[in-house]
Amino acid sequence: MADLSVTVDGLKLPNPFIIGSGPPGTNANVIAKAFDEGWGAVIAKTISLDASKVINVTPRYARMRAGKDILGWQNIELISDRPFDTWIEEFKQVKNKYPGRVLIASIMEEYRKDAWVEIVERCQAAGVDAFELNFSCPHGLPERKMGAAMGQDPEILGEVCGWVNAAAKVPVWAKMTPNITHIEEPARAALKAGCEGLAAINTILCVMGVDLKTLRPEPTVEGYTTPGGYSCRAVRPIALRFVMECARLIRAEFPGRSLSGIGGVETGDDAAQFILLGANTVQVCTGVMINGYSLAKDLCNGLSAFMDKHNFKTIDDFRGHSLQYFTTHADLVQRQAAAKAAAAAPKPDGAITKDTQWQGDKFVEQTEKLVSNQ
Repeated sequence: MADLSVTVDGLKLPNPFIIGSGPPGTNANVIAKAFDEGWGAVIAKTISLDASKVINVTPRYARMRAGKDILGWQNIELISDRPFDTWIEEFKQVKNKYPGRVLIASIMEEYRKDAWVEIVERCQAAGVDAFELNFSCPHGLPERKMGAAMGQDPEILGEVCGWVNAAAKVPVWAKMTPNITHIEEPARAALKAGCEGLAAINTILCVMGVDLKTLRPEPTVEGYTTPGGYSCRAVRPIALRFVMECARLIRAEFPGRSLSGIGGVETGDDAAQFILLGANTVQVCTGVMINGYSLAKDLCNGLSAFMDKHNFKTIDDFRGHSLQYFTTHADLVQRQAAAKAAAAAPKPDGAITKDTQWQGDKFVEQTEKLVSNQ
């Protein structure tokens, strides 16, 4: 039976599956539901010190379907609109009820040191086990230089990570935006500033589509919309690429740092791919919104079945295994040329290539054909 437990940055999780920051972790009630259903950890919905400026609209989701299957999901949802003091009390409640479970606070603030330090100090005093810094939300509050607007600037991101790590007494993960050309640049800045780990990726900025009856883009609010964050199964190939790049950076320059993979995970096999590319844990958000909190059991069963099939006993037995198979296009050309040359090379007439070809009455003759001429 496979052991799904993982220890990441000193945090002990019963399995690698984490509720990603968003609606599935939006209050103490749903966080408790996630723990009861067996999720390895929960990252609460992103919070800030001042929630009065956070006003959501309805509708705020749009879906892309293939038949009945949901392949893509867009949201224009903002961070938590609940008062910071309420969150502090609920963090305490959750930790009192589930003292052995891992609760992570997702935090976002403006480019002000005092704000970041205050939110860190008050959240960890409430008992949270780690922080995830939201440098990656692609929509909402960009005018305040929050989210991806900050995460796209490695210099500012690194400075903020420095502020947080100076105040934090628990592990800190920086959540990376995919809305950037080279994810290694902000990732490197976060790790240089002392973050224990990275999380990748957040949603991809998108326009879901246009309703050909109304000629209005979706989701439509009073006839108008704004670009939002794209998630669900369709983003998984892009997420895997970014996770691979982050994992290779960690291996090359920051060995021992952690990585949490995010993007389109709905099955244990999906999760296995992220782990094979170097992820320590796997986050799920949209998948929970579509399938419910009981998805945790299916994820665990699916990952366990994959591990049993390959005789892997622990997550570390295969974590990062597939990274070794990435190379350059030039190297692929050389490898293919070498393989073709080897296949075309002439072999000594009648030479033995398999043990089943040996014949008793021709044994000496067959042996001679295998002897080097030197």
